[in-house]
Amino acid sequence: MNSPTIRQALLNRRMLICIFTGFASGMPLYLLISLVPAWLRTEGVGLKEIGFFALIGLPYTWKFFWSPLLDRYQISFFPRFGLRRSWMMATQVLLFLSIASLGFFDPTTQLWSIAWLCVAIAFLSATQDIVLDAYRRQILPDNELGLGNSIHVNAYRIAGLVPGSLSLILADSLPWQQVFFITAGFMFMGIGLTLSITEPQSHKRHPTTLEKAIVEPFKEFFTRQGVKQASLILAFMLLYKLGDSMATALATPFYLDLGFSMTQIGYIAKHAALWPMIFGGILGGILMLKIGINRALWLFGLVQIISILGFAVLANIGEGLWLLGLVISFEYLGVGLGTAAFVAFIARSTHPAFAATQLALFTALTAVPRTVASSATGIIVEGVGWENFFYLCTVLAIPGMLLLFKVAPWNSSQEPDA
Repeated sequence: MNSPTIRQALLNRRMLICIFTGFASGMPLYLLISLVPAWLRTEGVGLKEIGFFALIGLPYTWKFFWSPLLDRYQISFFPRFGLRRSWMMATQVLLFLSIASLGFFDPTTQLWSIAWLCVAIAFLSATQDIVLDAYRRQILPDNELGLGNSIHVNAYRIAGLVPGSLSLILADSLPWQQVFFITAGFMFMGIGLTLSITEPQSHKRHPTTLEKAIVEPFKEFFTRQGVKQASLILAFMLLYKLGDSMATALATPFYLDLGFSMTQIGYIAKHAALWPMIFGGILGGILMLKIGINRALWLFGLVQIISILGFAVLANIGEGLWLLGLVISFEYLGVGLGTAAFVAFIARSTHPAFAATQLALFTALTAVPRTVASSATGIIVEGVGWENFFYLCTVLAIPGMLLLFKVAPWNSSQEPDA
């Protein structure tokens, strides 16, 4: 791909849509993993309880169970919107209402109510992810899949600035009720997207029965790859980001425990994480054009492992805004690089005819470390301390790397299946 082709791809309307799908998709997730833990911690909730709050993200790991419904049925409440857009509008409106409602609850007396509301937000967010992924797959031609997904992921990360930075800063001077209402208002970017786009025209591939919508995507994947190789690919998707996800699961409480204020976290920690991650994603996309997806997974995965150790250094020293920014910048540079290659690998593993359910399955697997495994992080930290916890996360990143020998060998340059 030469430079003019890249410029032409960057300047088309499909890439603009990918920016908005990324923002709408990322905002609810970062609310759950950044803003809610900070809110609970400042209200006196213990680390153990906050750690278990990671379980509210289980809908992200289960979303493939109901993804066939989104391929088969339209929301009748929005008859003129079509299959994809009706699901977008329904989930986005309900996300706005649910997020705005959080501030009406008291964490000291209504923790279970907050937990169930957060589960509802996670369910709606996961459902929105299914339809946005399917829509993006349908509007992007094959030669723009890598670029479009890279833009989507970077916009997804930028969305983290709202609950992970702006909302934290506002929380120092505004009541939490107002903070959550302002945060919810950013869902109107997704609603605006849904109102301004058109329904994809490629209806022929939509399954005609619910049975076909459920069975055929799984049958196609295991037939194309073979049962053994397909199983290894799924295991790799589960493990590749395990150590990285656990290391960042309690990032905000970690910074607070080191003595940094919410404003410092908002201005320094969050920006030091975001921009290197975006730069890493862009750099990763460019490098993959030269070295391929397989080698990128190897090299970027090694960077991820090494960067986790920076958190152990920060835990050992325990102070210094410059060190906070430096350690987080390097860690999230690795996150950006690794994610760029990982998302490209996931896209390569899907078949266009069954993208909605297959993408839901694959992305659900990638969410398991962030939910199930990360739910135990609070217990681990209280048992071994922050520094030893990060050493453990480094070790847990190794099994996913070892699977590369089978799913993405260094000297292999597997291309997407036709």
